[in-house]
Amino acid sequence: MLSALILTLAALGAAVLRLWAYRAQMLEMARTLEETTAESNLRLTVRMSGAAPRRLCQAMNARLEEGRRLRIETQKGEQELKYTMACISHDIRTPLAGAMGYLQLLEGEPERQAEYLAIVGKRLEELEELLEELFLYTRLQGGSLPLECGEMAALPPLWDALAEFYPQLEAAGVEPELRFDREDMAVWASPEALGRVYRNLIANALRHGGGGLTVSGGDGAVRFSNALPPGPRPDPEHLFGRFYQSSPARARGGAGLGLSIVRELMERMGGQVSARITENTLEIKLSFAGAHK
Repeated sequence: MLSALILTLAALGAAVLRLWAYRAQMLEMARTLEETTAESNLRLTVRMSGAAPRRLCQAMNARLEEGRRLRIETQKGEQELKYTMACISHDIRTPLAGAMGYLQLLEGEPERQAEYLAIVGKRLEELEELLEELFLYTRLQGGSLPLECGEMAALPPLWDALAEFYPQLEAAGVEPELRFDREDMAVWASPEALGRVYRNLIANALRHGGGGLTVSGGDGAVRFSNALPPGPRPDPEHLFGRFYQSSPARARGGAGLGLSIVRELMERMGGQVSARITENTLEIKLSFAGAHK
């Protein structure tokens, strides 16, 4: 009887000690959390044996890690927003300031009215194009631009895009060269989105290229190739990033979103876009999902 009582008291003492150790461990973890800043890379540790304390510690560390990840994403988003707003402000001010400047000149030189009004109109067209790109990019990022894709001919939207840019191509002395394995080449795409992709690539070649434009098609892909102008070379790995510019690009006009929109539209259609530079030539390749070779 006495031995049973001793065993019971020993077991009770062991349980009390274990509970005290649990309490001490919980208080230590709570104190560590209270005294640690939110920016810390703290990870909690547990000295107690058993599955329950380890599980609690792992769960708390997982929550701490998730909190850190969300804070980093928030900070990154805030930095990107500041950068985006700075770029947008610069791009909007440039054509707007140009238009305002020529309107002021018009007041002092009314005899040059036609010339100045033409320039003002050009600046306002640039502003309209810029705002259209910003609106489209915002819709793509927000997922509010539904695309209805299907098998379609690759060439008709290209012909339409080239016809739309005919005045600019003629003024630049650029005669596009088309090289397609098959005139009935089919791709999986949205007609509206594919047309926009083509127009952005033509505009990019005119704005930042060094002359010439070759569009070739085959093996389920369409390639746009143009010579590069003298000066800094673009980085193919970053070419499709938002507002990316190799040194003189921003001075050449545009919102810096044209190729970003190309990437977004291609990915939304299940395809991919890539770029490479060979000697003095930039090639942008559109790879389509479900294309018939």
